[in-house]
Formats: sequence, structure tokens, C-alpha cells
Amino acid sequence: MGHARPRIVFFGSGEFGLPTLQWLAANADAYDTALIVSQPARPAGRRRKVRDTPIAQWAADTGLPVITPANVNDPEVLGRIHAVGADIFVVIAFGQKLGQPLLADTFAINLHASLLPKYRGAAPINRAMMNGDDHTGLTVITLADRMDAGLILGNLSTAIQPHETAGELHDRLAAHGPELVRQVLERHGLDQLEPRSQDESAVTTAPKLRKEEGTVDFDEDSKLVRARIHGLNPWPGCTVRCIDPGDDTAEMILKIGRVADLPDSTTLVGPGTLLESNRIACRTGCVALREVQAPGGRMMTLDAFLQGHDLDQYLQLVPLTSD
Repeated sequence: MGHARPRIVFFGSGEFGLPTLQWLAANADAYDTALIVSQPARPAGRRRKVRDTPIAQWAADTGLPVITPANVNDPEVLGRIHAVGADIFVVIAFGQKLGQPLLADTFAINLHASLLPKYRGAAPINRAMMNGDDHTGLTVITLADRMDAGLILGNLSTAIQPHETAGELHDRLAAHGPELVRQVLERHGLDQLEPRSQDESAVTTAPKLRKEEGTVDFDEDSKLVRARIHGLNPWPGCTVRCIDPGDDTAEMILKIGRVADLPDSTTLVGPGTLLESNRIACRTGCVALREVQAPGGRMMTLDAFLQGHDLDQYLQLVPLTSD
């Protein structure tokens, strides 16, 4: 390395990278975080108010140098970054691809929220959960021309908890980021890294979630129904229709935030049937409602919801369709 304290440029935009950035800044005796690069401010939230990214906001509040270029590979931006004389680039949920002229010969790592080569792409946490995986994790890789295809430098595995939502798993994995990045940086400093190629035959992808995916079909095993509901929380959420097939006027839109799966429960009714104790029949087993939200309301426990709403008038829960 070129400096006594490795000089770092941190590239990040989303909240996922914030714990690692905070750890780097807190360890200024070991690492010199010389520049932070984030995406430009954009409209966000229901009111579409223009907001800085979580990374840019934290950097500004902390007084660390930050730039927010629309194109990180623009020659002027490239010159600004190269002028720092960085030893290391740390990239986490940045949102732009770093071109070869920018990377040059700099040691550059990326923290990805899956056990690569599984779930390359924009939504690895959601997709792992929605597919019913029991484990996921983090991987630190080198940067490559293809998305998330770099050499593996380190990884960390963790169990996906049955009660956990994608939002909660996101935060838990983010909190593990600093430790894995620390291990990789220390091994790099000692010239002890052993990069290994990804198994291309085991690659799976994690495409960005679409709003229209935000529903569930109960004609699945209860574990997969629970996994999908939790994997869609917090966005786009899992919305269904509560209906009575014999009464066209009986309908309510309901967003389901959390359930418990009861795989050993047996029923003789069709999937989606609303059972006693606010359970819902699945192809095998059933799920019990735990947190729900009515249109225009907030997510709340089922007990709180039932104080102002009646589910007994409905017989079935069906997927929300676009038509």
C-alpha cells in the first residue's frame, strides 16, 4: 500500500453501506477515508421531496468530503477521484458502474448481500427470502465487467429467521458488513488474500423487484407463502383481496406484513380460505396472520387491527391482480 494509513475512497448510496462507512470513519487511526462518492439527490417518498442519499447525508452531517456526480466515469469526476491518490476503493450499493479508466490499478472491493454466485443483481435479500432459502449472507468480491461476477475475497453466512422480514434481514446483514470488510482489508494489508473464481454453473440472479409482484398466491406450501410475504416487506408489500365469493359487495384490500407458517396444520378446504383464529389455508399447511394494514392505514398487529375491522365477513383471500 502507498500510505501508512490506507487511503480509501468509499462509493455508496443506500443505507446498506452506512454501517461499513461509519466503521471506517470511526477507525481513522487505521484507515483514511479521504473521499465519499454517492448518487445525486433525487425525489423520494410519497411527497417526492428531493433528498440526498443516506450516505451523502451522513457524510455531510459528519463533515467528511463527499461528491455526488451524475456520472462517476465523467473525465472531470475521474480526475477528482484520482487526485485523492487512493490505495483502496470500497463499493457498497453505489448504483453506478465504475469503468476501467476509473479503476485503473486501484485495489477495489464490493460488498454484496448474498452468498455469491447465488443472487447476482439488485434484490438479493428479497429474492433469497422469497425463494424460501434457509441461509443467505455477504460476499466481498473484486470489481468485474459483469455485475457481481468478481473474484471472491471473503464471505459470511447467516440463517434466515422464520419471523424475519426482508427489511429486518437487510439491516442485520448491513450490521455484519464492517466485520467482513475488516477481515478482507486486513488480509489485503498482510498480502494474505486468496481470491477464488465464482462457479458460473451455480449462478442465479436477483432482478429488481417490481410493484406488480406485491401479492401472494396461497396455492403453495405454507413455508413458501410465509417466505414470499416476508420477502416483500417493506416494499412493495404483499397485498391481497379479502372476498366472499357469494357476495359481490363484500371485499376489502389488505396488506399482509407478517405471518407465522403452520406446516403441520391440515385442512380440507381450498387455498386462501380464511379459517378460525385468522389462519389462511395454503396448498399444504396454513399461515396465521400477525401484522396487517388496511388501505390508508399503518401496519399494525392483528389484535390492534381487529379492534376496528372485522375479518369474519370474508371467506377467502385471493391475490391482487392488475386487472
